[in-house]
Amino acid sequence: MSFMRKAILTVAGSRPVTRFVTRYGLRLGAGRFVAGEDWDQAVGQVRTLNSRGIIATLDYLGESVSDRAMAEAARDVYLDLLGQVAASGVDANVSLKLTQMGLDIDPGFCHENVRAIVRQAAGLGSFVRIDMEDSPRTDATIDIFRRLRAELGNVGLVVQSYLYRTEKDVRDLADLRPNLRVCKGAYLEKPDVAFPRKADVDENFKRVVLLNLELGSKTCLATHDERIVNWARGVIRDKGISADRYEFQMLYGIRPQLQRQLASEGHPVRVYVPFGKQWYPYFTRRLAERPANVFFILSNLLRP
Repeated sequence: MSFMRKAILTVAGSRPVTRFVTRYGLRLGAGRFVAGEDWDQAVGQVRTLNSRGIIATLDYLGESVSDRAMAEAARDVYLDLLGQVAASGVDANVSLKLTQMGLDIDPGFCHENVRAIVRQAAGLGSFVRIDMEDSPRTDATIDIFRRLRAELGNVGLVVQSYLYRTEKDVRDLADLRPNLRVCKGAYLEKPDVAFPRKADVDENFKRVVLLNLELGSKTCLATHDERIVNWARGVIRDKGISADRYEFQMLYGIRPQLQRQLASEGHPVRVYVPFGKQWYPYFTRRLAERPANVFFILSNLLRP
């Protein structure tokens, strides 16, 4: 991990910084990466994306819930959100974090919460993506995904190429023909579980993408790295991969021109649209992924 990334994550964890950014951050520039604090703000951004030929995934921000009532409240927000998406007519599905649904309280309780969401989405013809969090939760996340996928077809998973274990995880999941979102990973991990060097993370990203495609499963490439995007263009062309077998996926506010370019070329493009009041942890990971974003925020802070 780079010194700058580690420093950002460390500083972001301090209470004074947390209080300041949570109070002023959206006005100072965090709104570039977060679509708002409620549905009414987020849906407008989704409509704009749809008008450009880009589909969306809505992510109601929240994680590390330690209270059952809070986990149930988050579940109910998602159940309501699915209805709002269907009623609005926008082209979007949802993603969620298992710690928001009570994973750290009780995996069985978490499973039932997520199962209710996936079942409702199935009834509406929609899809739910389970996000991957830090490595101590990887096994539990895969276990819940496997149980849900065995019952319902409209659920997918995220895997992270910075973890050494990911290639094996993809092979082990092959019997489910999973819809996988391959990302690099954004949590603070130790070098005994994750590749320290970016070059190794990138190469593993390519290996995992190729493996999942070869196994016949839908593969979603979550990257803003134009070198990897260009590599993927070549793979898609040379192997004749049809548009229903892959997606390019990016985050709201990051590389919007590249998003539009890929969509204009006929590639399926999906943008993750995060919203909600609990946006600070998500925002700090975006800063750590690309330290240049810190200077964007600082420039807004220093404006007269």
